[in-house]
Amino acid sequence: MDETFERPGPACPACTGATCARPEPARPEAGNLFFSVPTVHCAGCISAIERTLEAMPGIRSARVNLTLKRVTVDADPERVTAEDIVAALGKIGYEAHPLDPSLVADPNRDAGSRDLLMRMAVAGFAAMNVMLLSISVWAGASDTTRDFLHWMSAVIALPATAFAAQPFFRNAWQALKARRLNMDVPISLAIILALALSLYETANSGEDAYFDAALSLTFFLLAGRWLDHRTRIAARSAARELAALEAPKAIRLTERGEETVPVGELAPGERIRILPGMRVPADGVIEEGSTEVDRAYLTGETVPVALGPGDAIHAGEGNLTGALTARVTAAGQDSTLSRIAALVSLAETARNRYTSLADRAAAIYAPAVHLLALAAFIGWYLLRGDAHFAITTAIAVLIITCPCALGLAVPAVTTVASGRLFRRGVLLKSATALERLAEVDTVLFDKTGTLTRGMPELEWPERVPPRAFAIAAGLARGTLHPLGQAIARAAKARGVAPAEIADVREIPGKGLEGVFEGRRVRLGRADWVGAEGGEGMESWLAVEGEEPVRFSFTDAPLKAARELIDALRARGLDIRLVTGDREREAANLARILGIPSDKVHAGATPEDKFALVEALGGQGRKVLMVGDGLNDTAALAAAHVSVAPGTALEAARNAADVVLTGRRIELLPGLLDTARSARRRILENFALAALYNAIAIPVALAGLASPLAAAIAMSMSSITVSLNALRVK
Repeated sequence: MDETFERPGPACPACTGATCARPEPARPEAGNLFFSVPTVHCAGCISAIERTLEAMPGIRSARVNLTLKRVTVDADPERVTAEDIVAALGKIGYEAHPLDPSLVADPNRDAGSRDLLMRMAVAGFAAMNVMLLSISVWAGASDTTRDFLHWMSAVIALPATAFAAQPFFRNAWQALKARRLNMDVPISLAIILALALSLYETANSGEDAYFDAALSLTFFLLAGRWLDHRTRIAARSAARELAALEAPKAIRLTERGEETVPVGELAPGERIRILPGMRVPADGVIEEGSTEVDRAYLTGETVPVALGPGDAIHAGEGNLTGALTARVTAAGQDSTLSRIAALVSLAETARNRYTSLADRAAAIYAPAVHLLALAAFIGWYLLRGDAHFAITTAIAVLIITCPCALGLAVPAVTTVASGRLFRRGVLLKSATALERLAEVDTVLFDKTGTLTRGMPELEWPERVPPRAFAIAAGLARGTLHPLGQAIARAAKARGVAPAEIADVREIPGKGLEGVFEGRRVRLGRADWVGAEGGEGMESWLAVEGEEPVRFSFTDAPLKAARELIDALRARGLDIRLVTGDREREAANLARILGIPSDKVHAGATPEDKFALVEALGGQGRKVLMVGDGLNDTAALAAAHVSVAPGTALEAARNAADVVLTGRRIELLPGLLDTARSARRRILENFALAALYNAIAIPVALAGLASPLAAAIAMSMSSITVSLNALRVK
């Protein structure tokens, strides 16, 4: 939904009867609200934003982070909502978008990154100190002085490496216990052997020790691990988040009367009461009452559906206008909402099987490194009978082939790319999102809220007679119905003052009626007001004794939608439209955007969208799914890669690999270009690492490189790979 659309929707998960705006405003318990403000750029901006917000009632403090272009607001949630703050910033010229507080505010969510950074700092600091001691040895220190400097290096290097290299040691040990190899096994072996050989040399007054090599190796490998970790910290499971959409309570009807119970206690056959504004807690069949339900969460339908006795309702739908009594047919894990959650979980499991370029390279690289080191040891021992030289050569091979450049090849590129994309309003939530985006050949778009504004707009308001406009606006004032709200917004925009209507009441499933100048007036369905209804979204105004007036509505496409479709098609992509909306609305949008009719899938349920993605994937297609609703979550999770606008429902944002700030879908072509550029840089990095190994490995195998020289060569290859990553466009 667009931020300006204040459409009251079903009750939020925390309530059973009250209504709330859709999307639900971010209201964390601590009172902190977070906003992305992409246009903030200087100290003047900081001052203007903080001064404006702190002057608002209910706001205790506001702080701007210029680097992250983020505003943190400590507010009273009973007095200030995210929408209030967005509006206040908009008035002073700053575009703002609410951020998910659970992703931003958790102080522990980046503990892993801090841990790696701390270990990297220890390794780097220790390496610098050991290198200072090594300079004296290289300068000619000998005998007792050299031994003393080596022992000092050992005192620094051994505890520092034992602490800093723990991530590699733990992973290597887990792999060995499972009787397999991973990249951390040769890394750990190289570090341990380098330290052991250095300690042996020191204890026997040897000329060379390689404590600095072990520390340098640890430092660069930790740098690669930290870069990789930074691309992963935003990932969250969408399947777990779907539970937040369920109404936690239900009103159950018993012989003793009404009782409020947890949804999990409902059983098929029981009767429940669903008040206006509530979210339907379970699947069921209406026994009493008529209403209109908002199915946008489940199907993406723009217009609410009129229902009455005998009609089916589903968990997650919003009851808009009338009180209902329904008999439960499925609850808990058997409900429609839970089935969607199961689809998402299944799709996430399948997507997690994607093997990254780095993992594919590691599967070949790890065993090859061990075999080379073993061959170097055996070969030189057989040739010279010198175990010391053979071990030294094997360690040099392990260090020089240590997958530092390979480990940096992917995270260095993704970190550079994700940083640049973030500054443009794109958040990467998956470490492999860029790789998968570069492989895309098909783009599947949801319609409502993705390519369109996601709310009805009055079509041709200038053609509506002013008097009829005023009467309709007077009737629509205060209604929850989206068509009525569209009339009220259009009247306000055109400066039409709502007429004073007496005795206004809402008839569930039909419309609104009241008295104007002594005559009965009605606004609603064509058959109810006595008009000949047409197709599409419409509402009719009937004034007693006068001809009915038609109000026609449309879900207008976003301004950037046509240019977006053309840009993607120019990149050779197959564009398709899938929507739960009716065929007429889907066809109209497809015609406007230039999407062929055979590429339009209308009336699709969440299961249909999931099945379409699976079918395209079965044909060998690499599908990019773009959607924003609950009905899209299974398809988003099942797609090869997925994108959600920042205005999407929380479950859709969590299912997606990429989130766009606001509804800036025009960023998609640039995102795909960046992904393709990043993939080229990753492949180039692999090529550089292979070239380095092709030169360095023979030198090490020939016994011409000491462990220290190997560490220097390894460091140079890592720096080269990191510099190449900066070339991402």
